[in-house]
Amino acid sequence: MEHFAPHGNTSSSHSPVDTKLLTQTGYTILAVIMGVFSVAGILLNVLVIVVTVRHRQLRQPLSYALVNLAICDLGCAVFGGLPTTVTSAMGYFSLGRVGCVLEGFAVAFFGIASLCTIGVISVERYIVVCNPMGAVLFQTRHAVAGVVLSWVWSFVWNTPPLFGWGSFELEGVKTSCAPNWYSRDVGNMSYIVIYLFFCFAVPFSVITVSYSRLLWTLRQVTKLQVSEAGSTNRVEVQVARMVVVMVLAFLGTWLPYAAMALAVIMDSSLNIDPLIATIPVYLAKSSTVYNPIIYIFMNRQFRGYAVPIVLCGWNPWATDPQTSEGETTVTSLNKSQKVSPKGSLKE
Repeated sequence: MEHFAPHGNTSSSHSPVDTKLLTQTGYTILAVIMGVFSVAGILLNVLVIVVTVRHRQLRQPLSYALVNLAICDLGCAVFGGLPTTVTSAMGYFSLGRVGCVLEGFAVAFFGIASLCTIGVISVERYIVVCNPMGAVLFQTRHAVAGVVLSWVWSFVWNTPPLFGWGSFELEGVKTSCAPNWYSRDVGNMSYIVIYLFFCFAVPFSVITVSYSRLLWTLRQVTKLQVSEAGSTNRVEVQVARMVVVMVLAFLGTWLPYAAMALAVIMDSSLNIDPLIATIPVYLAKSSTVYNPIIYIFMNRQFRGYAVPIVLCGWNPWATDPQTSEGETTVTSLNKSQKVSPKGSLKE
């Protein structure tokens, strides 16, 4: 298949490009980096999904969103990371126009679904930690509804380029595709502006508001005296901290990409070096690895099930006195779903 240049270059988007932007060694290095992230992302996210499905104790409302996040990351690794690894190794985008559209759609679809899922998780943590005695409890049906909304929202806003409103084009060193941030066409610009608002600004605002309140509440909770009933409160704090780290990791990997896209849209004369433009792309696609690592090492209950699978039955944290405590309290939390600010459990 022929390889092509994006809109905005001197050549047509369907015409062959003879000049490579990097040496073959440079492309090979990028292929190795993306290959490592992709394979690691696939293995770790499959582990999260399998462990959660196998153990009923892990099937809490929050877990539905976390598993959905793992599915999104898995999709990005399979349909975005692996193709980019292959095309980088070849030194050009070898999948043709249809391949570009499909890869760009897949990465955008799973990526926005991930961001929306992070928003669902932030709302869940806000309700459970900041308003534990409120009239509304975050239950399984709410988690499922949030997951479904994430996929529907992402699908609605990523399909227009398939029908002519907006487009997908090559980016960076021209070995991967994404929404066309560069075209000055009125139709494309209108789509990109609306896309950034509904797919980045809205979820990001939900996350920011929820976690601003959550971080403030965590400061108050950590000042409380630990009692017997306070162990449940401590588990909630641990889970909340884990989710905060996941959100910060996600935003740290995706915000540079979103910022670059926004800068290109606002300044049509902005000329970003292709290699520099590739860094946010690779950083965003590496996010598929961080969430499962954070989930495994910051969630004692999940770690107790996942680590023995990876280490063939050996669990170096098996003697951790807090592990069994965490398992008991999280299980009891499934029944109550309410933790008072003073650490007491409301049945």
